[in-house]
Amino acid sequence: MYGVMVRHFRELRVYRQALEASMHLFVLSKAWPVEERYALTDQIRRSSRSVCANIAEAWRKRRYPNHFVSKLTDADAEVAETQSWLDMALRCGYLSAEQHGKLDATYEAIASGLVGMMQHRDTWCGPARLREEPVPYTPDSAPETGCPPHPHTTTPTYHHTHTPHPHTPNHQRPTCPPVVL
Repeated sequence: MYGVMVRHFRELRVYRQALEASMHLFVLSKAWPVEERYALTDQIRRSSRSVCANIAEAWRKRRYPNHFVSKLTDADAEVAETQSWLDMALRCGYLSAEQHGKLDATYEAIASGLVGMMQHRDTWCGPARLREEPVPYTPDSAPETGCPPHPHTTTPTYHHTHTPHPHTPNHQRPTCPPVVL
């Protein structure tokens, strides 16, 4: 989806492809023998779902390019694992050659999309894409810290109130950083 503003991981083509392939595998695997439940069925369902989950995680980590690429690498590894399980299902006779071929081609397209995202990570992530507009800091915009103002401050003092968290006993107030004079 180069050139298109993507606001959510569900809008990513690779995510939608992975989700559809995973759901297709889920439906097909319902007909597989019970004795394959833990050996093959659960494994292929888990790996195919993990492709989706890792793409979603990568999207949320795109602020950090190395983490973004790491999660996409995990998704790509799950693609390979799913393809391995597809080969096993074909050899065991649980998938037809046509079903295997279509699913394998879909996972190859997903892998290609993931590699493209990794190779062009600056298009997808980084501070240039996610930086907020700077907001000037003024004492009036200072966050409530729960710390009293320093007595020797040259700036106006502000009254800070502290409301303890309902599950925090009153004697466990947040500690204030030390002040160096």
